[in-house]
Amino acid sequence: MRLPFHRDVISPPVTENLKILHSEYNIIDILSDRLSLILGQIPPQQPIIIVCVGTDRSTGDSLGPLVGTYLQKHTLDGIHLYGTLDQPVHAVNLVDTLDSIKLLYEDPFIIAVDACLGQLSSVGCIQMGDGPVKPGAGVNKVLPPVGNMHITGIVNVGGFMEYFVLQNTRLSLVVKMAEVIAQAFQVALSSSRKVPTSFAKIDG
Repeated sequence: MRLPFHRDVISPPVTENLKILHSEYNIIDILSDRLSLILGQIPPQQPIIIVCVGTDRSTGDSLGPLVGTYLQKHTLDGIHLYGTLDQPVHAVNLVDTLDSIKLLYEDPFIIAVDACLGQLSSVGCIQMGDGPVKPGAGVNKVLPPVGNMHITGIVNVGGFMEYFVLQNTRLSLVVKMAEVIAQAFQVALSSSRKVPTSFAKIDG
């Protein structure tokens, strides 16, 4: 399936994948420094879109919408945000959302935020890397990949009955991880030439 966005401009590399526990004492500095580096390499004319994937109907899968909701409360002028608790981007509307982004923005740089499952030793880790996330893979749903780069939070253990694992994930962990990701975005964007003033723009 063709990606619902195109890239005429070469996207800046994340250089190497990052994986770090959300409770590390300098986690905000580490994530925001990496984000600032990436944002600084994006051409001024290239739109930046943050797509927070997930649903408020599943505790484990609410990471993305929580991040979007936290970001919605802060200054994000020049950054386009999709996916909040009130207006989630999930399996039902993901294709339409990506099609809308393709129509509205020329060659957008998309940062995807999503929850995922992993090994027990990795639960609570936040990952940042090049390329898209593949929403629904953990629960056997076929959905289009999202993002030029991704930030994911490993919220629980994968490999068996993933749907029920997501449903029974601790909200406390998901909220803490979402707060860390949102704070890292805020720090990185506050120093970016994309964010001079005023208000958060919420699309869709």
